[in-house]
Amino acid sequence: MTERPFTSVWSDLAQVEFSQGYLEAGGYRTRYLHAGDTSKPALIMLHGITGHAEAYSRNLRSHSEHFSCWAIDFIGHGYSAKPEHPLEIKHYIDQVLAFMDAIGVEKAYFTGESLGGWVTAKLAQLHPEKVERIVLNTMGGTMANPAVMERLLTLSTEAANDPSWERVKARLEWLMADPSMVTDDLIKTRQAIFQQPDWKMACQMNMALQDLETRKRNMLSDDDLAAIKAPAMVLWTTKDPSGPVDEGRRIASLIPGAKLAVMENCGHWPQYEDTETFNRLHLNFLLGKDDPQVKDPA
Repeated sequence: MTERPFTSVWSDLAQVEFSQGYLEAGGYRTRYLHAGDTSKPALIMLHGITGHAEAYSRNLRSHSEHFSCWAIDFIGHGYSAKPEHPLEIKHYIDQVLAFMDAIGVEKAYFTGESLGGWVTAKLAQLHPEKVERIVLNTMGGTMANPAVMERLLTLSTEAANDPSWERVKARLEWLMADPSMVTDDLIKTRQAIFQQPDWKMACQMNMALQDLETRKRNMLSDDDLAAIKAPAMVLWTTKDPSGPVDEGRRIASLIPGAKLAVMENCGHWPQYEDTETFNRLHLNFLLGKDDPQVKDPA
């Protein structure tokens, strides 16, 4: 295991002018981290299942030079409201659209990791007028692998029932190719979320998509992907625990004109694990610049 210097969310954000806030979006309180001048194009950053806005703590600095960045906590996640009903993709989309209304943004760039990519893709399909460009980062919604779903459900439920250091650490290590990337600070950040009184209920609600029947009715079909009109980049990793690079390539081949970028030696959180590479690939695509690592999905 690699020995790493101590890092924290605060050291990630120390050189960033940012704000944290809460606002009402569609009747639900939504927490956000914001960085960048609001006169710049909006970039909405969407995390994965049981995640939170800090998933993008290492990306706000570089991206806020070009965008008004909004990393949000989905409902049922982080410090946003926790509805007492199973959460499906339509609920997250409703939250995002209401959040856009609340911040006065008609159209935005989107980047989504895992669940966030699933929501981004479906939003782009259903509401093309709201979307400029999209990045789908180790996205969910195209596969229903029982082993992966069971592992994710087990780790998440165990951490909800007993938010001990070891169980929260195990849940985070699932995300990473290199477990040493799971720092004490990251564990504590997530443990505090999992220790909220309503988290056990919230986890049951946000795990709804790990139920096979619920998942099936929310999944993205090939036709759904083919209907996406926004310029898209599918970003995958060589060590993603949710599915192989071939799945990323397949998704990119179905979205008209989509590009594919593959990052080496990263798991489910490439934006955190290899920040420098991710930021370069990500920004070049969002800004319409060529990058030799961003290719057609041949």
